[in-house]
Amino acid sequence: MQRLEVESRTILIGLAGSHGYGLSRPESDLDYRGVFIAGKSAYLGLDRIEQKDTGWDTEMGIFNFLDREKDTVIYELKKFIQLLTGANPNILELLWLKQYPVKTAVGEYLIQHRQMFLSKRVKHTYSGYAFAQIKKIESHRKWLLNPPTEQPTPEKFGLIAEHPLSKEELHAFLEYLYSLIRGKIEYLAEAQELHQLLTGDIDYKGLLKQHHLTEDVLEYTQNLTNSRGDFIKLLQKSQQYRNALREWNAYQSWQTNRNPARAGMERQSGFDLKHAMHCIRILRTGLEILRSSEVHVDRRDAGDADQLKAILHGELTYEQVTKIADNLFAELDRAYDTSILPHHPDLPAINQLCIELVEQQGW
Repeated sequence: MQRLEVESRTILIGLAGSHGYGLSRPESDLDYRGVFIAGKSAYLGLDRIEQKDTGWDTEMGIFNFLDREKDTVIYELKKFIQLLTGANPNILELLWLKQYPVKTAVGEYLIQHRQMFLSKRVKHTYSGYAFAQIKKIESHRKWLLNPPTEQPTPEKFGLIAEHPLSKEELHAFLEYLYSLIRGKIEYLAEAQELHQLLTGDIDYKGLLKQHHLTEDVLEYTQNLTNSRGDFIKLLQKSQQYRNALREWNAYQSWQTNRNPARAGMERQSGFDLKHAMHCIRILRTGLEILRSSEVHVDRRDAGDADQLKAILHGELTYEQVTKIADNLFAELDRAYDTSILPHHPDLPAINQLCIELVEQQGW
């Protein structure tokens, strides 16, 4: 959809990011997030749109403050509600912001019903987002302390340059392996919980593709798939090579796209300060939701803005930050057990809310 049409049906736009967190600096970018309700053809016809995230610098619009603001995303209502129901941290906060450059009566009605989207799911999503920040910190710290010096080649992994398995061949075999593993537990009653993890809660397909087969599982994998030993060894070497190449490319991209000022602080402190700050912020916010059933986006109100800024400025060591994170993860576990929030949102009520919002907006 064109920008003009999206903005004409927008019900809410908030100022998110560092400005929403109360952590902005003069040079901080403006991050706008919003919600619009698509037209009749998207609800009764075959048209489909989930969000508008481009065109702010090339298309005509209604809201001049969005001109050339490339860090802008406006979600279609159904996509937005699906993300809310899943307790997506970046989406939940949009309903608890302080600044709304655009807020129609329909948008206000959505905000008035924001409590219905809070559930104990936040423990899993917020800790998951925080863990993702930690993994980025660890990757960047490894690069800061011991940067790779040369691009991997097939020969260094015992492969002939022309014969490593292609990405498509690797993925095809790992999909097959995943199906076989899933089939082994699918009909075992005592493995019901494992089956749910394997097929729903954990992306084991992704794990198989991201991590190479280790020596201790090669023989089992060979027997499970009735493969030749030389193929399994080739698979392992090809995975190792592809992982190393992906790591090299990620390092090169990181080097190229780093903010110079941020890079200087990272070199001085030995870890990624922005990811560290976001890790602590996300964990604290999730903990507050479980305890108070409220989302405190502005960290000045929550009372930890100064500490988060101190992390950003490199005033805390890597060890201090990781200790804070470990304690918060443990607190999240305890808060989950005592929280009065429901385990899951009320989906029928949310479905009714979606209908009401669309009806209020009209075509």
